[in-house]
Amino acid sequence: MLKDAAELVKSYPRVPLTVDCVILGFIDNSLKVLLIKSDLPLYHGQLSLLGDNVHAEEDLDTAANRVLKERTGMANVYLEQVHTFSKPDRHPGGRVVTTVYASLLDTKHHALLIHDNELKWHSVNQIQGMAFDHKIILDFCFQWLQKRIQEHPLAFNLLPVKFSLRQLQNVYEAILNVKLDRRNFRKKFAAMGFLQDTSEMETLVTHRPGKLYSFDFVSYEQKKKNFMGIDF
Repeated sequence: MLKDAAELVKSYPRVPLTVDCVILGFIDNSLKVLLIKSDLPLYHGQLSLLGDNVHAEEDLDTAANRVLKERTGMANVYLEQVHTFSKPDRHPGGRVVTTVYASLLDTKHHALLIHDNELKWHSVNQIQGMAFDHKIILDFCFQWLQKRIQEHPLAFNLLPVKFSLRQLQNVYEAILNVKLDRRNFRKKFAAMGFLQDTSEMETLVTHRPGKLYSFDFVSYEQKKKNFMGIDF
C-alpha cells in the first residue's frame, strides 16, 4: 500500500504553490498598497507584492496569514481570497501557481512592525511596473475592491466613529478613482437610511465645518438582505 502511494505521488506533476497578499489602506485621502523591493537579481529593485511558497503542512489561509505576519508583523488582519493566477509563463523560474489574498485596512489600527526590503505604502494610482505579473494582480484586486465597496459598506471601516460626508466621499472617490457629484452622493446615502446625525459639527478644520454622522450598523444588518448596493 505504501509503495503504491509513493508511486502515485511520483506520478503527479510538481508545481510550486504560492500565496501573494495585496494589502490596501486609505491614507491621506489616497488608496495605497503595501509593497517591498524585490531581491531577486532579475527584478532587483522592482516593486513586489508580499508573497511566499505554501509550506507542505499549510493550507492556503494559514500560508497567507503567515506571510503577512512574517513580512509586516501584523496579525489579526482579515484576508479574503480573491483569485488564483496560473498562467504557465507568469514566473521566470517555471510553472508557479499563486493564490492571491487581499485586505482593506484601517491603518490607524494596524501599524507596520517590520520594514525589511523597503516595505512601505505606495499610492496605487502611481505604480507603473512591478516584478513578475504583480501589476496585473494588483490591478485585478483594485477592480475587485471597486466592485466590493459598491456592494458592501466597507468604506465605513476606514472612517472614525463620527465622520463628515466630505470624509465619506473622499474614501469612495479614492477607491473608485472618480470625482463624484457632491449633491448626488449625499442624496444616495440619505436615501439608504444608514447614516445617523450625531448633532455635532467638525472642529479644527480648514474648510467650512460639516455635520458629523455615524454609521447605523443595526439598521444595515436589518436591511442588508434587500440592499442592492450603491451605483455611482
